[in-house]
Amino acid sequence: MAMDVAGLDLDALAARVSGWLHEHLPEPWRQAARDGDRRALARILADPATTSAWFAELGDSGLATPGWPAEYGGLGLAADATAVVSDELTRWQAARPAEDFVGLALGGPTIIEWGSEDQKQRFLRPLARGEHRWCQLFSEPGAGSDLASLRTRAVRVAEGGEKGGAWVVNGQKVWSSYSHSADFGLLMARTDPAQPKHRGITYFLLDMHSPGVEVRPLRQLNGKSEFGEVFFTDVVVPDDDRLGPEGRGWSVAMTTLMAERSGLSGRPGVGPGQADAIATRARQTGAWDDPVIRDQIMQAFVAERALQMATVRAFAALGRSEPGAEGSIRKLMHAQLEVTLGVLATEVEPGDAIAWAAPGDDAAVAAEAFLSAKILSIAGGTSEIQRNIIGERVLGLPRDGDPYANQPFDQRPHD
Repeated sequence: MAMDVAGLDLDALAARVSGWLHEHLPEPWRQAARDGDRRALARILADPATTSAWFAELGDSGLATPGWPAEYGGLGLAADATAVVSDELTRWQAARPAEDFVGLALGGPTIIEWGSEDQKQRFLRPLARGEHRWCQLFSEPGAGSDLASLRTRAVRVAEGGEKGGAWVVNGQKVWSSYSHSADFGLLMARTDPAQPKHRGITYFLLDMHSPGVEVRPLRQLNGKSEFGEVFFTDVVVPDDDRLGPEGRGWSVAMTTLMAERSGLSGRPGVGPGQADAIATRARQTGAWDDPVIRDQIMQAFVAERALQMATVRAFAALGRSEPGAEGSIRKLMHAQLEVTLGVLATEVEPGDAIAWAAPGDDAAVAAEAFLSAKILSIAGGTSEIQRNIIGERVLGLPRDGDPYANQPFDQRPHD
């Protein structure tokens, strides 16, 4: 049953959410979060029975998706109130994992904005309860920063689907986070190459278990395989799973991309963060006695708090509106801060910090932070793309001209 939060101010909402979590979160989980016991939390989160039950309860309460309309599993809260809920979930280590970011932060809002009632009923409630995992099928080997140059093709065929049609998809995507474990994917495909490149694209909700879908995990610098490349060979997608009008996929994708940049802009609450953890570790290792390192940690602390407060302010101003280009400012700052924090994490460790240590050890955590520090400079649009967006859409600077802007995609020169 969804939580009743009607009429609560932000402070009362925080207290209500914290009280609910204290009452419903399993005791071992609650104790590990209270003690900051990373190893105990890792063991709990590795138990599918525990996490499945918790995520289902969290989804039924509305706290997993507080900004969604109540009829689709949310609480109908404005952005500043959703930030309060997110902050409390983070404090108790009770939020959905990073693997669910695409579904919750990108897929859900895009389906709410563009989906049919049937699609909302089919996809949103299971997503809120953690029953389905989603991935993003946008980037291609030749279409990353220039996403509109994508070449994955979807061709309409006569049979299949309640609407009297289906699509056959062929092509390749890459850098698709958690595609190896996803149940569904947010797919952009070119359906009319005779149109200019930003037109003739259609958006689909793809069943990743469909015949012809092949996922190959990619090994990352940090030793993980969160990304994958995805191949489509004659994959049949019912027209029922087309999201938005045919040929309007770029407009639908803008909803997804704006949500992504806002979602990758950092924590929407003010409180202890990575800089605090690094400062604590520096005191344990003795690195805090080095005045240069201490000054660097304090600079990172100030930058992290400033980003947190900017994010809270942005959420408060957003209300129930959709995220805009301003989110690119915070996303850019967050990416730069992650690099600083990744380096600092190793600086405060003994000399073997970047060697592979036992999982869960402080040195191993620092090593992973260092090796993962550049992820946000690339994911969700590179920092260079964010600077372009800020210049053109926030500052109003002139855009670079495209001499082929109105030329059919299949007549444009390609590398």
